[in-house]
Formats: sequence, C-alpha cells, structure tokens
Amino acid sequence: MKLPFNIDLAGKVAVVTGAGGVICSEFAQALAECGAKVALLDIDESAAKKVAERIGENAIAVKCDCLDKADIERARDRVHAAFGETDILINGAGGNNPRATTDNEYMTPDTTGVKDFFSLDGSGLKFVFDLNITSAFLVTQVFAADMVKRGGNIINISSMNAFTPLTKIPAYSAAKAGISNFTQWLAVHFAPCGIRCNAIAPGFFVTKQNKDLLFNADGTPTPRTGKILAATPMRKFGEVSDLIGCLLWLADDDASGFVTGTVIPVDGGFSAYSGV
Repeated sequence: MKLPFNIDLAGKVAVVTGAGGVICSEFAQALAECGAKVALLDIDESAAKKVAERIGENAIAVKCDCLDKADIERARDRVHAAFGETDILINGAGGNNPRATTDNEYMTPDTTGVKDFFSLDGSGLKFVFDLNITSAFLVTQVFAADMVKRGGNIINISSMNAFTPLTKIPAYSAAKAGISNFTQWLAVHFAPCGIRCNAIAPGFFVTKQNKDLLFNADGTPTPRTGKILAATPMRKFGEVSDLIGCLLWLADDDASGFVTGTVIPVDGGFSAYSGV
C-alpha cells in the first residue's frame, strides 16, 4: 500500500470492526503500516484472516459478533492478551439489508406490484439499525473502557446518507444519521477523559454491499450510477485510497489533537452540490 503520508503509531493498538470488508481492511493495513498493532474484528472470520495474513505479524483476526456484548468482551480479552489495551477504535461494522430497501424511488397512488414503503417489515429496519448503531454502541462500551484513564481515539464510519437521505434505503439513511449524531455525543461525553471521537463520511465507493445497485450483471452501469455520478462534481466513484489520508490525519494526535465531534465528508463534492 502506498500511503499519502506516514504517521508514527508505534506502540499503539488499533481495533477495527468490519475489518474483512473493502474499506476497513484497507484502513487496518494503513494503520499497521504506520506501526500500529491491529486487531481485525469481523463476524466473517475467514475474511478477517485473509487481511491479517496480508498485513503480517502486527495483525490478528478475531471472529466477533458486534451485536453480542459477551462476544465483544471475549474479543477484547483476546486483544489484551495479544497486544494490550486499545488506543484507537474504528467502528466500521455496518451496512444495509434488502429487507429495509424499497424497489421504487418515489411513491405514487398507482404504484403496484413492487416492494414499496408499506411493504417493508419492521424487522428489516431493526436489523439495519442494530447493524450500524447498536454495534457501534456496544463495541464502544467495551473498548472505550480501555481509554478512560489514558486517552484514546474513536473513528466512526458515517455516510453521505447522514447528510441527505438517498431514495430506496430509509433505514440505512436514518441509521447513518444516527451514527453522526452518536459521534458528536461521544465526543462531548468523553472529552474530559482525553478521548477524541470523529467520523468519516465516505461518498460513493464500489463495495460488495452496493455493487448490485450500481452495476448490472453484465458490468454496465445502472441508472442509479448515472444519478450518483451526475450529482458528484468530480464525476467519478471514490477509491479506498482516497479515504486513507483522512483516516491517518484523524488517527494522529499530533495532527488533529484538537479535532473532535466532526463528521468529515470524503465525497468528491457530493454533499456540496445542489444539483444546479
């Protein structure tokens, strides 16, 4: 991995949830290349192991259900045994689910035969909220306890949906807005302990979760991709490498030591564009 710049994280322990995914696996590698020892937490242990093997001796893969507090505590115990107490926490676990996604962008009186707003089941909304907000809440409860007496750094993963909700995904949009609000709450609550809390809000990146929404089976872009790129002044999807500089800046206490409670868009101008 080519880093945009290097910071010194030697002696630091970083915990990354959702570390088997496209974005957080790269986050984990970047932190490790700056000297941190990194624990890769994911419910998909095989995905986390592949990332840990790529990183090398400064990484361990830990199977963890981020919705099960007892399991998170077991993960913390393993991190303590391998590396020590946590200095940096990346809350990256999250995502959407088809059960909380409508087929139609807009409701009309004659809409029939599609999965519309009225067809969504409450269990789908709850699942998406749990996946994003409850997981961040529980993981922070467990790992921030390491930081209360010694300071620390929490970085949450928000989304463009937190600024302006996208069509079709009401639960995910609301959940990510909750993550941004939770980030600010944590920043205020933990400030006397020397714990900073910020969030990165990625714009549009192609990941496993959204690939089918953005591209057809033959690889051609969907109409949704056309809308996204038309609303992104830089007219392209982001690359994961575009997020690394923001991550390292927030992770470095020397560079961003007075920054807390922020939600930083990395979006090619999407959040700034009014459409005209």
